[in-house]
Amino acid sequence: MAKFDFNPKTYEKKLKPLIRELAFGKKYDKALRRYPKTKTRLFTKAEVIAGLRHFGYPPSLVAKPIRTLSGVVPVTVLTKPYFCPGNCLYCPNDPTMPKSYLPNEPGGQRAVANQFDPFRQVVSRLKTYRANNHPTDKVELIILGGTWSAYPKTYQTWFIKRCFEALNNRTSATLSAAQAINETAQNRCVGLSLETRPDWITKNELINFRKLGCTKVQIGIQSLNNRILRLNHRGHTVTATKKAIKLLRLFGFKIQAHWMANLYGSTPEKDIQDFVQLFKDKNFRPDELKIYPCSLIKTAPLMVYYQKGLWQPYSQSELTDLLVKILPLVPQYCRVSRIIRDFSSEDIVTGNKQSNLRQLVEKKIKTKIKEIRFREIRNQPSGRLKLKIITYKTSIGNEKFLQFVTANNQICAFLRLSLPVNSSGAMIRELHVYGQSLAIGAKGKSQHLGLGSRLLKKAIKLAAGYKKLSVISAVGTREYYRRLGFVDGTLYQHLMLQ
Repeated sequence: MAKFDFNPKTYEKKLKPLIRELAFGKKYDKALRRYPKTKTRLFTKAEVIAGLRHFGYPPSLVAKPIRTLSGVVPVTVLTKPYFCPGNCLYCPNDPTMPKSYLPNEPGGQRAVANQFDPFRQVVSRLKTYRANNHPTDKVELIILGGTWSAYPKTYQTWFIKRCFEALNNRTSATLSAAQAINETAQNRCVGLSLETRPDWITKNELINFRKLGCTKVQIGIQSLNNRILRLNHRGHTVTATKKAIKLLRLFGFKIQAHWMANLYGSTPEKDIQDFVQLFKDKNFRPDELKIYPCSLIKTAPLMVYYQKGLWQPYSQSELTDLLVKILPLVPQYCRVSRIIRDFSSEDIVTGNKQSNLRQLVEKKIKTKIKEIRFREIRNQPSGRLKLKIITYKTSIGNEKFLQFVTANNQICAFLRLSLPVNSSGAMIRELHVYGQSLAIGAKGKSQHLGLGSRLLKKAIKLAAGYKKLSVISAVGTREYYRRLGFVDGTLYQHLMLQ
């Protein structure tokens, strides 16, 4: 992935009339075509933003605004290629990449360009966001690559430390020192995601996750059918998945599950039955979901099964019909982050190659879609808001999903409150306010308007009867919770209720 490298001085003569028109309110698209960069190319938004800055105008354009419409700036960083304990049929095996990832994926391209160095990957991504006029005050670090838990602990600590040092723009002696600096840094880590397998989740592992600053765990459950798991050489059982999710809930982590359709041995009918269990059974019920229809990559062991005629992908109509049926089943408390892997069509031997599959599916659905991503307020005006509370059972007790919604059920902010049985403490697992990501202190249509503190006050009331209310805060949100009366603990921040 090429870095943004553009010098406005080189194009001053061509940029000047374009910038002048934009500064005086002329329509962007018409002005862009009137003053092209070359005979065959137009200036990109990032280049126009650089031009506005060069000529002394405040850059009001935001390139690719959807990147930060969820309220934070996502920064994806890949780990180096390393041994993975799994041997899944569907998983690509590119020796130059961490297991299951390909060099042509956007994140893979950035990782290769930066030689998998975490510091360089973070800095490169931040520069791109700034060039496109996105504030980088609130960053969600997403660490990807094989099975994180299988990497040596020394590498894990070094990797996360270097990510924080990149955000802080300075080095530190230890990870904890880097985290302390980040609490008040310009680029704060407001969420940190790690991915692993169900059979690698233990109490000690999750304690280590918290020390690293992790708030969300991506867990590859893939299927809730032991036969399908066995046929695809997944290497763990459904029981292991249940135990892992229970532990994740007890520790307060936000749970992002990966679920796959079209696995070897499955059918569309079996997939629907499997998906229903994902939310019907209290032992699962993830907070976020990535739906990955199986696509065949040449280096995957599944290639042999395909060549022998033992597996074939669903037709495009079969896959679309399946997704049309299951997407409306996702409840209001869950966010469907993805519906396909970000594989290049050139890498896919057979399977879905439509990059806009989600849009096609959503257009075909006649019933209401309830999942969070579809309902996000984005940059729309909110109007009068209503507080809605959804209560559902989990493997450790009850969960309350508090959300501020508009008249047509668009979501502006939410809070996940865990009320476990056999515990003296309640837990805030997530607090999120939607809308275009803003600099710390700036006001917008939904961000920084007090919605978060109002949700917290309601959560405190709902937690009455517990001795304390804990929060699984990110490093960059500790200051926010301190201002609201929470006190630092070893792994969490706490507010005493009794």
